[in-house]
Amino acid sequence: MDFLPIFLNIKNRTCLVVGGGEIATRKIMLLLQAGAEVLVVSPELSTALNEYFVQGKIKYCAEYFHPKHLDNITLVIAATNDHVINKLVSETACRQQIPVNVVDNPDLCTFIMPSIVDRSPLLIAISSSGQSPVLARLLRAQLETIIPTAYARLAAIAGKFRQHVKQHFMHPEKRRIFWEKALQGAFTEMVLAGKDQTAQDYLLQSLQHEKDDPPQGEVYLVGAGPGNPDLLTFRAMRLMQQADVVVYDRLVSTAILDMVRRDATRIYAGKERNCHTLQQESINQLLVRLAQEGKRVLRLKGGDPFIFGRGGEEIETLASHNIPFQVVPGITAASGVASYAGIPLTHRDYAQSCILVTGHLKNNSIDLDWPSLARPNQTIVVYMGLLGLPVLCQQLIFHGLPDTTPAAIIQQGTTQKQKTIIGTLRTLPDLAIAANLIPPTLIIIGEVVNLHQTLTWFAPAQEASQAYIIPLNPDT
Repeated sequence: MDFLPIFLNIKNRTCLVVGGGEIATRKIMLLLQAGAEVLVVSPELSTALNEYFVQGKIKYCAEYFHPKHLDNITLVIAATNDHVINKLVSETACRQQIPVNVVDNPDLCTFIMPSIVDRSPLLIAISSSGQSPVLARLLRAQLETIIPTAYARLAAIAGKFRQHVKQHFMHPEKRRIFWEKALQGAFTEMVLAGKDQTAQDYLLQSLQHEKDDPPQGEVYLVGAGPGNPDLLTFRAMRLMQQADVVVYDRLVSTAILDMVRRDATRIYAGKERNCHTLQQESINQLLVRLAQEGKRVLRLKGGDPFIFGRGGEEIETLASHNIPFQVVPGITAASGVASYAGIPLTHRDYAQSCILVTGHLKNNSIDLDWPSLARPNQTIVVYMGLLGLPVLCQQLIFHGLPDTTPAAIIQQGTTQKQKTIIGTLRTLPDLAIAANLIPPTLIIIGEVVNLHQTLTWFAPAQEASQAYIIPLNPDT
């Protein structure tokens, strides 16, 4: 984050606005809506601001800015068209540790003004950190259309019952669960329909029927997909916001982890070659223990939890301890990464079947059914095969696949760091070394790789993510 998003209480506090034009007017209107007392310093006032002054809504000092104007000020906004004055306001305010905003100049700001969706007491602030105010306003316009104005009443009614709910439940987790159910159910629908009193009666009845028992634990086994947060399912997003604890793997991207409920405790259970933070059995028992403590546990795994994710082992342990659980599938790397690399896994002209395998090296060998893999008209997708790539290619050639068979390895597919390497079984290991690839990677072998140049569509922003391609026939 470039700025810390906060909401300031400026009711009955004096805020200074330097400037008396149209831009200053817009900022003053916001300050007044927030209950501030506004002092305007400017040689002249716009017609609108002069009317405010006549009506007693603002105080006015018909002068150029002077440091004395910052005495007893809570925050200051510089909204003149004079860069020298704006810079002086900023520097003076910073020395006195007063929050300062200089309109359209983020470098001189210690706070910035967001675009606002106002459903008071519910407020939504949107900021581009000063980089694209127009984008922030466009997002605000979209939110205005999908957030009913009745949410203002909804928030106010919830506020009336907040203390009552707090007194009813001793356990904070039970309070949160109660509110999550209420705000996603009939109570909200009644408010949106304008039946405020009915909604309040319903909420009170619901509260009386809720016992203050310790919360029951549950585990959500959720697939986080191949790395791009846009590929999460709606259900995954909902459960990510309900969790008390998240136990996550190495393959879960930071962008996705940032979307988990911020108050949730985070426990890293990642595994790297020869470096396991927690052994699998320890992870299984950890999930049981947390659930038995009444926690709602989000077990977040890269890709799909049932495809090389050992999710089956984890829920077997949960079931043996009678722990409630649910499973949310994710987009596995085979389909997600292949799609973003422009490589269809099946195609009637090239491959009528697809096989998924793991390429873990053990004692410098890979234990796979090589005769079954080395068949024509088939696509092979290899997970976790970067280190064993030379062995993989050698064995497939040894068991009958031509060394000119197209092959690809994709690093961090679906993300802005995606790097696609295209070659053949003979050339791909050396190409991967030259490209300095790092995990996670996915290997795709078969004639469908030929379609990459025609079907590629995803263009990562990173310059290094461009595909490396060599002729499939080394003699041409």
